[in-house]
Amino acid sequence: MPDTRWLSDDEQHAWRLFLRFQRTFADRLSGDLSPFGLGFADYEVLALLSEAPERQLRMTELAQDVVSPRSRLTYQIDQLVRRGLVERIKCETDRRGYYAHLTDLGWDTVLMLAPVHVSGVRQHLFAHMTREEIAAMAALLERAVDGLHATGPETELATA
Repeated sequence: MPDTRWLSDDEQHAWRLFLRFQRTFADRLSGDLSPFGLGFADYEVLALLSEAPERQLRMTELAQDVVSPRSRLTYQIDQLVRRGLVERIKCETDRRGYYAHLTDLGWDTVLMLAPVHVSGVRQHLFAHMTREEIAAMAALLERAVDGLHATGPETELATA
């Protein structure tokens, strides 16, 4: 592939560190929540719903926020519904659309787990940074996310 612009040594090193951090960080956050029977991905969904108006989001909106393929989010919501943490509500204006709604039990769960989650984020990430580094990280990630949105289509997202 003669036209391929390969990563420089610095880029390759940064990329590998990013992957290692991303996986390890998510595993640590899931580990913090596992005594409560939930993982980080589940908590993320519950937290997003807890912050939404009326504690509910269209499945398509939720999928965009968690950047999850349709099948994965559908399965995840099914599991949360079985546990009584979330319920599906049919959209009255769109026969095919559904809302994911945080139940009272789901709300109580978020309130119980929020301190555990925040403590984990602080311990596993921010405790190792200065304020200036946190601001720089936020600026870099904002630019990277903006670039992703500007250059390509979103992942196939949930509509169910």
